[in-house]
Amino acid sequence: PNISLSAPLPGIPKPVFASVDGQEQCETKITTLENGLKVASQNKFGQFCTVGILVNSGSRHETKYPSGIAHFLEKLAFSSTAQYGSKDEILLTLEKHGGICDCQTSRDTTMYAVSAEVKGLDTIVSLLSDAVLQPRLLDEEIEMTRMAVRFELEDLNMRPDPEPLLTEMIHAAAYRGNTVGLPRFCPVDNVEKIDKKLLHTYLRSYYCPERMVLAGVGIEHEQLVACARKYLLDVKPVWGASTPTNVDLSVAQYTGGIVRDMSDVSLGPTPIPELTHIMIGLESCSFLEEDFIPFAVLNMMMGGGGSFSAGGPGKGMFTRLYLNVLNRHHWMYNATSYHHSYEDSGLLCIHASADPRQVREMVEIITREFIQMAGTAGEMELARAKTQLKSMLMMNLESRPVIFEDVGRQVLWILISSTSDIKRVTTKMLRSKPAVAALGDLTEMPSYEHIQAALSSKDGRLPRMYRLFR
Repeated sequence: PNISLSAPLPGIPKPVFASVDGQEQCETKITTLENGLKVASQNKFGQFCTVGILVNSGSRHETKYPSGIAHFLEKLAFSSTAQYGSKDEILLTLEKHGGICDCQTSRDTTMYAVSAEVKGLDTIVSLLSDAVLQPRLLDEEIEMTRMAVRFELEDLNMRPDPEPLLTEMIHAAAYRGNTVGLPRFCPVDNVEKIDKKLLHTYLRSYYCPERMVLAGVGIEHEQLVACARKYLLDVKPVWGASTPTNVDLSVAQYTGGIVRDMSDVSLGPTPIPELTHIMIGLESCSFLEEDFIPFAVLNMMMGGGGSFSAGGPGKGMFTRLYLNVLNRHHWMYNATSYHHSYEDSGLLCIHASADPRQVREMVEIITREFIQMAGTAGEMELARAKTQLKSMLMMNLESRPVIFEDVGRQVLWILISSTSDIKRVTTKMLRSKPAVAALGDLTEMPSYEHIQAALSSKDGRLPRMYRLFR
């Protein structure tokens, strides 16, 4: 019999579909304890939860210290504490609750996180409190960390993917000698300088309750607050009373400028082609400003990636850096847009790589893309970028812990971003001095002044060079 697929089948009960109360799902609850520590949670029902302590501390706060403290603290995280004799003991305790732990630091935040079964919540919070406030920082642990840091620094220079290195360079160029421009990785010369005494002095200032958030996803708010009161309210850290008056409050000063590294990036006769990498950035805005969303949409719209990325819908194959750059100029190996945003400034940059002989042409392609951002965006590409950004927020893929921001509000801002918003923020951005990072063979690299001239021109072209001897 021919059954119509659009009509319900006879005799079959009407299906009841699961529905989601939008507000209920994404609502973030926040409580501030008497000592200034904030507790934030988002309830997603399930067996597992992720709980973390976020500290407003990172390489940007090392103004008065040797750089590298945040890097050391990240590596030392979850080592022996007052309660636990070793990292292995911590891991075994977590294993009982099917848990794992991880510490990540960025330029402005350090996050100690545990994912485990909800029923182990008491143990989790107690362990986190111990790891953050009572680390033993034994001599042998610090020695091991020195080795790990040295190894990571060597690895950073050997990696075929120089993106982390370029990101470090462009921050140094954009914020010369201040805040987010300070090195995120410990400089080689400081590896020996960092010891327990120095770490304690730093921790005394920065690891105080008013700079911390205990955040949980997949957990009842009241339960989390109760655990916080138990383990984080009247705790005396191992380094003694805190000295929050010594906190560095300097605001990021965007300077623009150029950082070049012509060191031979070669690993000997490798199959990897010798490429020159360029990153050009301009000042965007902080993540607290309303312009943050149009910039995030713009970054999505630029998109890009490597010339060997596997394509497919939603993978950014329709972004501008693919359509205008990688698909037209087959000699380019990579063109990717990045947006770094902090509480007081931000940086939108494009990274590109190509054969050293084509550096000049590659730079001009990037400067022209920057100028074209100020043109009118197509409705189609704008809609696509907004959808991608929305799904990223929904899937919590943002590196900054999205849960502190009300996701619902952000999605709303994305929806109302228009082509005129993008035009407005780009025009403002193009008035800033460029930040440039260049790595590899720079024989054909245009001068900083020429790059600046191209970014102030109508079409983004580099000033013509008339050479007599070519």
